[in-house]
Amino acid sequence: MHKDRDKPSFTISEVSEMTELSADTLRYYEKIGLLTSPQRGAGMQRMYTSEDIGRIRFLTYLKRTHMPLKKIQQYVNYYELHEEAQCFVLLDEHRQDIERQLKELEATHQLIQFKLAHFQEIKDGKSKESYE
Repeated sequence: MHKDRDKPSFTISEVSEMTELSADTLRYYEKIGLLTSPQRGAGMQRMYTSEDIGRIRFLTYLKRTHMPLKKIQQYVNYYELHEEAQCFVLLDEHRQDIERQLKELEATHQLIQFKLAHFQEIKDGKSKESYE
């Protein structure tokens, strides 16, 4: 971490470690417009602020919850244009998608729990029924 005018800044390798994104991914996100080009330090090294890191983490959450990059790009564009209503619509749609994913995951979790109990019974010699 570096301090410039009382504002901490971070190198791409530090940000990569903090966000669990590779430096190549950070550069790619910058290239496609998901991230604005950060300030440059000595030797033209990228220097990220705490605000940049917060933005990167939010975009990472969207990506990890299966929001397509095109939709993330739309969100970023609307955000930069202060189109709050459009940001709301995109995030609300994504929230609904996440809720569907959670329901599917919960159903799968319950089925796996049932199967594990069944196999535990077989393992314990209590049941010799089929593996269906």
